Amino acid sequence: MGSAGRIVCFCWGACALAVSALGVSAQQTLPPPVDRPVDFARDVHAILAENCFKCHGGDRTKGGLSLASREALLKGGESGPAVVEKESGASALIRRVTAQDPDEQMPPEGRRLTPDEVGILRAWIDQGLSWQESAPQLSPDASPLQLREVAIPAVDVGSDHPIDKFMAKYLLEHGLQEPPLVDDHTFARRAHLDVVGLLPPLETLAAYRGPAGGDRRAALVDALLADKRAYAEHWMSFWNDHLRNDFKGTGYIDGGRKAITHWLYDALLTNKPYDQFVRELLHPTEASEGFIKGIVWRGSTAAVQRPPMQAAASTAQVFLGINLKCASCHDSFVSNWKLTDSYGLANCFSEEPLELVRCDNPTGKMAEYKFLWPDLGAIDGALPREERMARVAELVTMKENGPFTRTIVNRLWAKALGRGIIEPLDNIQAKPWYPELIDWLARDLIEHDYDLKQTLRLILTARAYQWQTWPYTPEEEQSKDFVFRGPCVRKLSAEQFADAIASLTGLWQQAPQYQFAGVSGDDKGRVRAWRVTADPLTRALGRPNREQVTTRRETISTTLQALELTNGATLATALHEGSPRVIASGPSDTTALIEQLYLESIQREPSQEELVIAREMLGDTPSPEGVEDLLWGIAMLPEFQLIY
Repeated sequence: MGSAGRIVCFCWGACALAVSALGVSAQQTLPPPVDRPVDFARDVHAILAENCFKCHGGDRTKGGLSLASREALLKGGESGPAVVEKESGASALIRRVTAQDPDEQMPPEGRRLTPDEVGILRAWIDQGLSWQESAPQLSPDASPLQLREVAIPAVDVGSDHPIDKFMAKYLLEHGLQEPPLVDDHTFARRAHLDVVGLLPPLETLAAYRGPAGGDRRAALVDALLADKRAYAEHWMSFWNDHLRNDFKGTGYIDGGRKAITHWLYDALLTNKPYDQFVRELLHPTEASEGFIKGIVWRGSTAAVQRPPMQAAASTAQVFLGINLKCASCHDSFVSNWKLTDSYGLANCFSEEPLELVRCDNPTGKMAEYKFLWPDLGAIDGALPREERMARVAELVTMKENGPFTRTIVNRLWAKALGRGIIEPLDNIQAKPWYPELIDWLARDLIEHDYDLKQTLRLILTARAYQWQTWPYTPEEEQSKDFVFRGPCVRKLSAEQFADAIASLTGLWQQAPQYQFAGVSGDDKGRVRAWRVTADPLTRALGRPNREQVTTRRETISTTLQALELTNGATLATALHEGSPRVIASGPSDTTALIEQLYLESIQREPSQEELVIAREMLGDTPSPEGVEDLLWGIAMLPEFQLIY
């Protein structure tokens, strides 16, 4: 978090707020205003408001000072205005935050403002004290609440695939040429990792050696989606992250948290319709109630940590693409959501009526019972909790609720192509780079009875998914005017990396925490990484502790990852113990073994230079030590760790 996001609280007391100009010597010691235009929402809110409402926000007006509006700030407190418009050097606010006298300085305790923060405040005042009032429920750039009626573009692209037609129109409008498609082996790797989370087996790659016949890429996607067991095992990690579900962690020992693993696995195995999937989480059965239960934290907790508030924030974030965490403490300063919105939804999950608590300070006012978009329907607070939760589930999943279906198709698109049609993923009210496409996909999901596999099939069989990756810069990816030019390069998840190592060595995980039953019970000794608790390797590679909702894992490599990959005992042990298995099950010829390992791991044959180096490692008769070194070298290749 940057300096503008650190905790700052201006606690004006009853002491005087001088508004006369500072002396020349004092002004000379002030940090200068920053030399750039200052945006109120981006720069100033985080300093003046995000953590100041405890004393000066909403109903809190310590010393008579309120930060609720521009007019209130100019009016000031009991001793006069806090700022003088366009004169930061004469403003009491600047004088107090830079004062050296302990009786004058603000905040009175804790760290002082940094020179950069003071410079931002000075520039803001000097530039006219701009103020941004609350935005409407949907900003002009956002999609409307209800889905648009969108027709598939009438363009001839030599394909009947609807996404191909949408993208052909998009490329034409942006003056772009269609990127080339990836080769068959690259596609096979992508599809296997995205659908079932595993590297493609050698027999699949061998099928691509012959001449192309029919649409074998679509056939491969269909075959992977039809593998119910492998599909469910891969997508368990995705949903465990979203639903805060795990085998151990805070709350599980004393019953303050409940796992939903059995329910979730069965839901994925049977491809439960998504609307039903969500309804069973929000109006839960005994098997699925762990999501709404959240974590019952022990000891002293903040109001936002109470289970009903967790339920509201998690529901909004996971299923509606809305981050209510800021608005669970006070009116949000980065969106239009209010404290009353969060509490209105949280009330529906609560056994007892909730009192509005702003920044851990009770207001004495009781929260309403309401949905985030009251236009979609009301919630009767007189109903029992069970019926209120059923009503929330109905409102969240109703066809008229566009954010519900937009959010999930956006998440699936981002999962497969690296970046959502709307970014950030948890801000569904942001501007889509292709509004018509996301709404068409959302409507198509509804028309196919909320079948997520159908939506995945659409995305994975489209030409856009098969394009070569594009090297976006960070500035391009974060731009509000983002232009899609192809999929992003993606990292293997922690579980994908661990399973890939296991598939190469034949050494799968031990001591699974989840046991299969019935027809799905034959794992053939392949215990995949999601079924065990996190180890040092998977934690370093980004598997979260799941005490918070995680809708996207970090993709930036860290020092901890580098250390664990190069010196960690988990990977070293797997390669050491797995290398004899590789020798025993592989070709006896050194060259053939090397070629097989390259094909299995990165879906290509080694170059001549790689072959020479690998032969030097293995020798004429492959040794366990040589195979171990070769496996480690392959595992460190970007081609292994990334999805191109």
